[in-house]
Amino acid sequence: MPRHPTAPRLHPGRVLAWTVLVVALLVTVFPFYWMLRTALTPAHQLLSDNTGLWPHHATLINFKRVIGLTSLAQNQAAGGSGAQLDFLLYLRNSLIYCALIATVQTFCCAMAGYALARLRFRGRDLLFTLFVLSLMVPPIFTLLPNFALMKNLGWLGSFAGMVAPTLLMTPFAVFFLRQFFLSIPREIEEAATIDGAGKWTQFWQVIVPMSRGPLFTIGLITAVWAWKDYLWPLLVGPDPSTRVLTAGLGIFLQQSPNTAPDWTGLMAASVLTVVPVALLLIFFGKRLVESMSFTGIK
Repeated sequence: MPRHPTAPRLHPGRVLAWTVLVVALLVTVFPFYWMLRTALTPAHQLLSDNTGLWPHHATLINFKRVIGLTSLAQNQAAGGSGAQLDFLLYLRNSLIYCALIATVQTFCCAMAGYALARLRFRGRDLLFTLFVLSLMVPPIFTLLPNFALMKNLGWLGSFAGMVAPTLLMTPFAVFFLRQFFLSIPREIEEAATIDGAGKWTQFWQVIVPMSRGPLFTIGLITAVWAWKDYLWPLLVGPDPSTRVLTAGLGIFLQQSPNTAPDWTGLMAASVLTVVPVALLLIFFGKRLVESMSFTGIK
């Protein structure tokens, strides 16, 4: 008699775990879904058409008027206040802001983490202790000193002032990469030393290729953090030429009347702001999860 495979048994713990995961997923995704639903709803139907899971008369007019594809008359006829978001300009600024911080900071933190993990010099342990202690300092404490420094340097309203405080390092990135470099066997570097490689050659040609997973992780986390940063770019880059998307959303909301905020336009602008980060996580999220296991080191 052929043996039939037995169906997997459903354990109560497994069912409970999947239930919690599904509920957590729905709670996380639902605000983004409702934001998209509001963006697709005509402004004059926002209050009357709020019971269904999808608007009865979905439209793209809110997206068009936010990015300036409609005239002032069409904007106001669609329920808007006439406010517009220079989406392409702010998108360019956000991309420059994120690319500069993510690229330079990842490279500099990798060098700092490697130095703290491998090089021996006086005060190394004390320096690393200061890095760890700085993780406990809220960023708001350094906001005013950094702003005063950028003002004295004459960097207000420029990309230099926007990226300067976090361009070279963050304590978490240095700590994260230093801990990973400690896990790399020293025998690999000793073999490179026998072949005549110096410390820089060992770092650039041996350690960096082996650390692509952690470096990619830090780079992606830094890019997402920089993309959603709001307060610092708003203070240092108020000019439209340097304004990023998150600050642009605040300006767009301020342009609408306080008695009747342009919620459909604001949600449309928010959706456009989220799309680049969502695409980044969709295309590179799997690699991010894989890199967290650090499978490159055997």
